[in-house]
Amino acid sequence: MIYISAKFPVKPEHADAWPEIAKDFTEATNAEDGCLFFEWSRSLADPSTYVLLEAFRDDEAGGEHVKSEHFKKATEELPAYLSRTPDIINVKVDGWSELGELAVR
Repeated sequence: MIYISAKFPVKPEHADAWPEIAKDFTEATNAEDGCLFFEWSRSLADPSTYVLLEAFRDDEAGGEHVKSEHFKKATEELPAYLSRTPDIINVKVDGWSELGELAVR
């Protein structure tokens, strides 16, 4: 599984509207066959920052994602709403495991 976490620093004047701004891209990506999840959260520390968590089945699925029309459209349109280039972490992992320290019994 390819796991990606990215921080999107949205211009403050667009922060409240970001879920709607990114909606088409989000829905299209979640509809991809190889997408396991593509989910946004808003930072509690900085409400102008959104954190994107995404995962793809494998390298092939990730490659198909970056070749998609909706990805191309997002790379052309979304930067206008950002205050700087997003930070990203991209790793390959086996999948989820349980957080034992917070086990629910």
